[in-house]
Amino acid sequence: MRIVVVTDHAHINGGLAKVAIDSAKGFARRGHRVDYFAAVGPVEPGLAEAGVTVTLLDQPDVLSTSSLARFGAQWLWNGAAEQGLARLLAACDPAETIVHVHGWAKALSPSIGRALKKAGLPVVHTLHEYYLACPNGGFYDYGAARNCDYTAMSGGCIAHNCDSRGYHRKLMRVGRHALMRYGSGLYDTARHLITISKLQREVVAPYMPKDAAFYEVGNPIDVTDHGPKGEHRPGDFVFVGRLSAEKGPRYFAQAAELAGVTPVFVGDGPERAALEREFPRATFLGWKDPAGVREALRAARALVFPSVWYEGQPLTVYESLALGTPVIVSDICAGREAVVDGETGFWFRCADAHSLAGAIARLKDDDLARRMSDAAYARYWADPLTLDRHLDALAAVYEKVRADWRKAPSLAAHAEALL
Repeated sequence: MRIVVVTDHAHINGGLAKVAIDSAKGFARRGHRVDYFAAVGPVEPGLAEAGVTVTLLDQPDVLSTSSLARFGAQWLWNGAAEQGLARLLAACDPAETIVHVHGWAKALSPSIGRALKKAGLPVVHTLHEYYLACPNGGFYDYGAARNCDYTAMSGGCIAHNCDSRGYHRKLMRVGRHALMRYGSGLYDTARHLITISKLQREVVAPYMPKDAAFYEVGNPIDVTDHGPKGEHRPGDFVFVGRLSAEKGPRYFAQAAELAGVTPVFVGDGPERAALEREFPRATFLGWKDPAGVREALRAARALVFPSVWYEGQPLTVYESLALGTPVIVSDICAGREAVVDGETGFWFRCADAHSLAGAIARLKDDDLARRMSDAAYARYWADPLTLDRHLDALAAVYEKVRADWRKAPSLAAHAEALL
C-alpha cells in the first residue's frame, strides 16, 4: 500500500503533527511506501530515518510568516500546495494508494481540495479539529469565552464576532470556509472521516455529507508504563497546557481558592500575567519538556482539566491516567470520555468554579486519591492506546475506504485515465 499523508507541518509542533508523523513512520517501518506532504518545515529527522519520502513546500504558517499580507493570500488559496500535491498524486498508482489528510487549515489551505478531487484517489480525513464544519475550527466563541450557540455558517454565525482578533478576521474565516465548502472540492472529498472521540462525531455529523462514513480511531499516547504509584503520597492539583481562556485556567484558580488548595500550572499563554496578579498564591512553572510534563503528572494528586470547549481527544488526560493520576474534567469536553466519574476521577459542570471546587475538596482525601490513582492506572493499561494499536485501526479503515472506492467505477476510471 502507498500512503500519502497530507498535513500542514513536517515537524512536531502539537498533537496533530505528532500523530501524523508517528503514524507515517510506523507504516513505513511496517513496509508500506509512505509519502509525507507538508507546507511548513523543518522536517522531523525521524521521517527520513524511517524511510518516509517527504515533499516540503518550505512555506510559513501564521506564526512564522514575515508578512501577514502575503500569508493571507496563501491562507486563503495556496496555489503552490495545489500544484505540488497534484504532481505527487499524479505519480501514484490508484490501485494501491490511499491519501490521508490530517490538517490543512494552518498553511495548506482549501486549495488542496482541487488536487485531491482531480486525482480521484481514495481519501480519508482525520478530524483533529472542526475546520470542515466551523469557520473558526472550534465551535468556540472567543469573545464570550464559551462554546458557540450558533449553527455554523448560519446568519447568526456570520453576523456574530467569535474571533479572538476581531470581526474582520471572522469575515475572512467565513469567506475561506465558503470557498472550502463550495469552491475548492475539499468538502466533496470528506466522505470518509476519522473522529478521535464520540463527542467529536456528535458535533460534526450534522455538517458533513449525508453519505459520509465515520470511523473512530483514538490517537496513540506516548507514555511508558511506570507501574502503579502504590503508597506514594498524593501531591498537588495540577493544570497542564496553554493558559488561554478556552482551556479554563481561571476556573481552576477560582476553585482552588474556594477549596483551600494551591493550584499548580504547568504551561504558559496569554492568561498567565492576569492569573499571577489575581491569584498570587498559585504556582506557575511555565512550559516543560515532555519528560518534565510526565514527571509533574506522575507526582500530582490529580490533573485538573477545566476546558470550556469541545476539544478533540485531549492527550494529556490519557497520559495522566496512564501515569496513575486521576483527572477532574469538565463535562463539556471530549476528555470526559476517558474518565469514569467517581472511579478514575470526577466530572464537574463546565465553567462552574463551585462545582470544580467540590470535586477538588473530595480528592483532598489521601485514601480516596490513592484508590483513584490505582483505578486510573489499571483501567488505562488494561487497554492502552499504543502506536501499534493505532496503526492496526488505521490500516483497517484504509482497507474499508479503498474497498468503497473500488465500488465506484466512475472514480476509478477517472483516476486510471489520468495516468
